[in-house]
Amino acid sequence: MAAKIIQTNPTPFKKTDIDPVTLDIIENALRNARIEMDATLVRTAMSPGIREQGDAFPLIADHTGKMIVGQFGSFIGGFLDNYEGTLEDGDLIFLSDPYSVDGAVSHSNDWLVLMPVFKDGRLIAYTSMFGHQSDIGGKVVGSMPINATSIFEEGVRIPPVKLWKKGEYNEDLMKLVLHQTRKPDWCQADLNALIAACRVASRRVVEMAERFGDDVYISATQELLARNHRAMKALLSMAVAEEPVSFEDYICDDGMGAGPYRIKCTMWREGEKVILDFAGTDPQSQASINFFLNENMFKMFFGIYMIMVFDPQILFNDGFYDLIDVRIPEGSLLKPKFPAALSGRTHALGRIFDILGGLLGQKTPEFLNAAGFSSSPHLFYSGNDADGKWFQLFQIGFGGIPGRPLGDGPDGHSLWPGFTNVPNEFLERYFPLMIERYETAPDSGGAGLHRGGNGIHMTYRFLAAGTISIHDDRWFVPPWGVNGGEPGKRARKILEKADGTSTIIGNKVEDVHVEAGDQLHFITWGGGGWGDPLERDAALVGKEIVQGLITPEGARDYGVVANAKGVVDLAATEKLRAQMRTDRPALEVFNFGPGLDALRANCVAETGLPAPVQPVWAYAEAAE
Repeated sequence: MAAKIIQTNPTPFKKTDIDPVTLDIIENALRNARIEMDATLVRTAMSPGIREQGDAFPLIADHTGKMIVGQFGSFIGGFLDNYEGTLEDGDLIFLSDPYSVDGAVSHSNDWLVLMPVFKDGRLIAYTSMFGHQSDIGGKVVGSMPINATSIFEEGVRIPPVKLWKKGEYNEDLMKLVLHQTRKPDWCQADLNALIAACRVASRRVVEMAERFGDDVYISATQELLARNHRAMKALLSMAVAEEPVSFEDYICDDGMGAGPYRIKCTMWREGEKVILDFAGTDPQSQASINFFLNENMFKMFFGIYMIMVFDPQILFNDGFYDLIDVRIPEGSLLKPKFPAALSGRTHALGRIFDILGGLLGQKTPEFLNAAGFSSSPHLFYSGNDADGKWFQLFQIGFGGIPGRPLGDGPDGHSLWPGFTNVPNEFLERYFPLMIERYETAPDSGGAGLHRGGNGIHMTYRFLAAGTISIHDDRWFVPPWGVNGGEPGKRARKILEKADGTSTIIGNKVEDVHVEAGDQLHFITWGGGGWGDPLERDAALVGKEIVQGLITPEGARDYGVVANAKGVVDLAATEKLRAQMRTDRPALEVFNFGPGLDALRANCVAETGLPAPVQPVWAYAEAAE
């Protein structure tokens, strides 16, 4: 059963020719409305994750539900096909359950609001936004239990419901939902911010339609979709071959001792259509690292990647979706069966971008990126401060962005380009902790003609006893390099007690007790390098020694001999590089570092942690 749209004026829109100037004005007005959604959100929200980091994703869609501007692609078509209810003027849909919308939101922490926009009795648009809530109840603080084996352990699940119905607010529903969370003040403010952002965008859409006329506005949105379709059609024919290519990468572990988990994708083109098939991806996990990947969401990931690499001027929207066919096996890590746990899906989400780079670069290695998007590191810290007041922190950390065809990867940056860090001053003001160190982790970026971005070394000193939890990846399987570049260094987490003793702890750990005075060294992975390291400008390497990005020891990975002041010995450098060229094997397109067997054998010596064991089903596959 599909949703029923109730319109008091069912007159169809008339297709109108749009001149380029009008189209340009409407396009930029829509872009600005999307930016205004973000601005409204950050000025209204309370949680650090949304207010400071911007962990929320807006969209403005046309009257059929196709995204015109936004970030994650539109789920609205699938929602309309499955929602057993009505939509009319004054309604606002509220939801968080991934299974109720085919993974349009991928874990229950993401609260989504959807607003149909009516004008003079006709539906002319949709606005929508979702944002990550810092706590929605469940078995652990932050509602993202590593060892959850079902979604029922991960907090409140909200199916599609009407928070506003024909302009009337459902206060009792909101009381029920907020009763489940440890931070109802944050959740209420953040939800109000999402709603306010959608209302702002809906007003802007109505203003555009009033200025240009309904038919002109609707025709403009259709032309923007069509223009994207034409541009993507040309890009796909250029970048994707008819011969299949495959690529695979691994999530290191599931936090319960098993891993690594393989994600595999095969890509080919049949005429105008590109097929992306995830056959060969491992079965779903026992734990919460499953990623319920919505097909339209992946189409948008694919389109964004294509556009950013090949032609950043293209406005990405849903216009190209019929050019892509996404196939994801049921019961796999990327399409788990209900009620599989989903809260730790970020690692697989990040790995998808690395896999896209590996797929698209095989035909055109000059456009290939190394690995490094990889994950989205999380830290949780909670307890009672000296006054007995409850506190809890959810913070997203940054890793190293991969080396790229056009230059070095940025040092310490988020998986999501629009994210910012939580300012250290904010953390120290509102939470019982001090930031002792916030700097690049030198040598963590893979060596290359274009260096992989370094990870971050962030040291927290806790001022109150409490518990911490960590969600990160790339501690076992390193981010790979390309075109001769070296892999990036792996992530590490070290807990230094107040008495000076240190312990290496895992990158997926829950409820670790800390005392006042303890320090956590939160060190993230570096991006893989791009191109032959021996071709990098030796003077630049010397400069980066002075900047603290590379050490004199790390400079030798580039064949550069330099002292701690960055002074390069040119003669010794030339000699070392000549020797390294003679001794090394031929450079390959991909450098994955040691194989899985070698990683397992050397894991304790290199990481201080035991290697993950193969999941039970992997033994059965090996036996077959």
